[in-house]
Amino acid sequence: MSTTTISPNARNTSETTGTHFDVLIVGAGISGIGAAYHYLQETVEENDLAPHIRFGHKLLGADWSSEHAQWTVTTEATATGQSTQLTCGVLFCAAGYYDHKAGFTPQFEGRDEFRGTIVHPQQWPEDLDYTAKRVVVIGSGATAVTLIPAMADKAEHVTMLQRSPSYVLSLPAKDPIANGLRRVLPDETAYRITRRLNIARQRFVYEISRRHPRLVRRLIRAMTKRQLPAGYDIDTHFNPSYNPWDERLCSVPNGDLFKAIRAGKASVVTDRIARFTERGILLESGAELEADIVVTATGLNLLAFGGMQLSLDGQVVPLNETVAYKSMMLSGIPNFAFAVGYTNISWTLKVDLVCEHLCRMLAHMDAHGHDAMVPVADEESIELRPMWDFKAGYVQRALDLFPRQGSHGPWTVEMNYAADRERLLAGPVEDPALRFSAAVRRDQLIAA
Repeated sequence: MSTTTISPNARNTSETTGTHFDVLIVGAGISGIGAAYHYLQETVEENDLAPHIRFGHKLLGADWSSEHAQWTVTTEATATGQSTQLTCGVLFCAAGYYDHKAGFTPQFEGRDEFRGTIVHPQQWPEDLDYTAKRVVVIGSGATAVTLIPAMADKAEHVTMLQRSPSYVLSLPAKDPIANGLRRVLPDETAYRITRRLNIARQRFVYEISRRHPRLVRRLIRAMTKRQLPAGYDIDTHFNPSYNPWDERLCSVPNGDLFKAIRAGKASVVTDRIARFTERGILLESGAELEADIVVTATGLNLLAFGGMQLSLDGQVVPLNETVAYKSMMLSGIPNFAFAVGYTNISWTLKVDLVCEHLCRMLAHMDAHGHDAMVPVADEESIELRPMWDFKAGYVQRALDLFPRQGSHGPWTVEMNYAADRERLLAGPVEDPALRFSAAVRRDQLIAA
């Protein structure tokens, strides 16, 4: 079986030169290379995947031909702009759901008046020098709580400006259980045990947060209080209005953010922005934060399937009119699969299950002489819902652009690893909602 992976990141490497593939994978990140391997530079080298990766190519669109039971994929070389067409039997999208070109930045009044530098983390200048500079980081999500301690050592001072608090947990940078197991067990055995323990721990934290949010809120507050200076105003700066796991929990390795606050190198301001000024940011409270550099860690934008346009026999398919099947295919779209990970535990756990199930599907097609498989959502009792039940702003802003999920059966999008293992590993490939067929091509009809 021939496989190739398309990555938007340019790199010097030999490339596969064919134009037709059994499986074409879009994306060469963790999900994409993980799919080709069934993770990152080391995995490519160890398994000789480089010849099967086309770096520096952007996928523009893909059209399914019912007559030939194959996809025609149009790509563009990012360096030259040259267009190329590839064909494949199965198209697998491992492009994630983020728009990597640009992050989300609100419109700030007076932004052009600011005499300092404004940076978004997704367009970070390589030559940005923040040594002895006053830095304001707008935002309180994962990016902000990671950036602040990283900048605090060199900057004069770093201020995290947040409209509202987030949950911030301190976690060890190194896993003591994993390190201990590796000292007494073979690496492979230690890895398997550690993996299962981490999955169970992540799932436990999520489940107890959903079932007993007040208890978890008190526990997080107590842990946070121990890591901050005496008398610190926790209720203003680290007491979110939402329950744990209504949005993601932010983690900081070894409590680096709290260490920077205790050392006086970083501080937190909870207020709303009135406008930018020449010297910094004017807050609605009337206070002004002076700054040399402002980092707008204000969030991300989501992008469905890397922005590629899917069409069937030349007719464009509105993605928001499709329904996700087993969290890996779309209703009415043949031979197309995708990998979107979990929002509550490790992303790659979902990817691994999807790849395993897809391989079983391909084996089933080969064994029965099928050329195409397509999910069909024709059950009248299915109630359509947003693809994710997640209250984070970056998700809510983009839900209308994504496929939907159903209320039951294979049409639900699970955020439960155990349920997905049952469905994707133990469950059968054959399903009433998944229709298989063999292509009847024009040349076969003429020969007959």
